Amino acid sequence: MGSRWSAARRRQAWRTSHALLLLPVLLVVAITVAAIGSPPDVHLGPTLVIAPALTPSLAGARATALVGALAVAAQVVIGVFHGGLMSANHLVQIVTLVLLSVMVTVYAALRDRRRLQLAQVRSVAEAAQHVLMWPLPEQIGPLRIASLYLAAEDEAQIGGDLYAVTHAGGQVRVLIGDVRGKGLAAIGEAALLLSAFRESAHRDISLPELAAVLEQSVTRYAADMDSPEEAGERFATALLIEIPDLDPITRMTSCGHPPPLLLSPGHAVTVPSLHPSPPLGVHGTPASEHTLDVFSFEPGDTLLLYTDGVIEARDARHRFYPLTERAAQWTDASPESLIHHVRRDLMTHAGGRLGDDAALIALHRTASVHRQHHGILGHGGVRAGDVPELPGP
Repeated sequence: MGSRWSAARRRQAWRTSHALLLLPVLLVVAITVAAIGSPPDVHLGPTLVIAPALTPSLAGARATALVGALAVAAQVVIGVFHGGLMSANHLVQIVTLVLLSVMVTVYAALRDRRRLQLAQVRSVAEAAQHVLMWPLPEQIGPLRIASLYLAAEDEAQIGGDLYAVTHAGGQVRVLIGDVRGKGLAAIGEAALLLSAFRESAHRDISLPELAAVLEQSVTRYAADMDSPEEAGERFATALLIEIPDLDPITRMTSCGHPPPLLLSPGHAVTVPSLHPSPPLGVHGTPASEHTLDVFSFEPGDTLLLYTDGVIEARDARHRFYPLTERAAQWTDASPESLIHHVRRDLMTHAGGRLGDDAALIALHRTASVHRQHHGILGHGGVRAGDVPELPGP
């Protein structure tokens, strides 16, 4: 279905571009007819330059060259019927039109080459994105999922923000994080964290232990890659989430990452009170110092995860984007609609351009809960020991 739709759009674009190409041709014809019928002291031939100058905005270099040649031929016809081809005035006009047409054609050729290079870069970036950050499934376990990645750098598809999800042992584990910095260095560290998460998330370890594994990966990467001047400058925030298939809870461990929003039907938005440890790579935090917070997550609720590029986006008056306030409008929306609404509202707030990469994940619980634990009475944070742990994978 998608390939047929893309082919249809390409055919429509081809027809549109060829229809628009008639405009400069009609201009050449109209100017030629008007110039031949005008008085001898009225010279309309120089206006023929409009046609080749307009063509690059409608078509490529080849069409520009053809329209330029047509304009030069029209100038010759005008010279024959309007004062003689060998007059100094017409010779100057013809030579000038030839030079301008050549210049415009060269410009169009360079632009086409640039477009081809840009298309190749985009293709490579999209391939890298799929290799680095696998597309999240629309449904996994009891969750419906929608995600969004907005890269701040021009023509970029990925940057320092990251996310991943796994399902094993009757539970879903999610990672969302933000690597300090931008560019290739940030992408390399993001790839490292994603690889470490995918390798370890299936193991029979708790979220604090998983955070310690990620901490070790970042520390080793920094030791191998950082120069003495960059020592201590490489770190990443991360939020680890564990959602059992059969229990109405969410377990979270935050490493300096902002807390998610818990959206409940009826425009209710709760910000869980997390106990974050320092970002990964700052202090080498062991598993014992990472806190496991547990919250209620009932069927019909939606968890909205995000990176700081969302809440730190500023408008023209330098005000931060009020995500909590805006998300309250869409608590009853599907994950796809929620992400769509936030994206459109965020880009409007930021004037169409973000100052930092931004990532969003919406997790909507759809399955009924068959098993209940006592002592989970609301959305307030409790210690890990207050809720029995499920058996590991």
